[in-house]
Amino acid sequence: MMIKKIKSYLGLDRTMKLFLIEAYFYLGWARILKKMPFVKIAPSLGEHMMETTYDTNDNDKRTLYNVSQAIHMMSRYTFWESQCLVKAIAAMKMLEKREIESTLYLGAGKDDHGAFTAHAWLRSGPYYISGSDGMENFTVVSKFAKKNSLKHLEGENYG
Repeated sequence: MMIKKIKSYLGLDRTMKLFLIEAYFYLGWARILKKMPFVKIAPSLGEHMMETTYDTNDNDKRTLYNVSQAIHMMSRYTFWESQCLVKAIAAMKMLEKREIESTLYLGAGKDDHGAFTAHAWLRSGPYYISGSDGMENFTVVSKFAKKNSLKHLEGENYG
């Protein structure tokens, strides 16, 4: 079984291998953040109760796909819990590194037994990068827009 997984990894292109290594690092980093008081990490997640645009940038489409795939693939191989919030934060940081905007959503709901449950998902443009499964069952209680300050300056003339 392990040999098959190693062969699968070796068969991937160089770009995806690098995305997977990066995803593993950011999943670990996000898991550490999750252990901290939320009030301390919230400012690093972006503008509270704001959203990024739903417009699409076709140049980013491949990167969005690669980040999503890498996060989902590597989350199965971490020795720590890498569920919705960890995946959303890790993907957000991978996109931020590439100057791609995203919005992290936090939702609340109830499970089949009436118990409170929470969920997190990440969107960039019209694409859901993580957590889209079941998000319709949750009410958004908070959101964080990670805007790209460099892209906001495009087209503006300051001189």
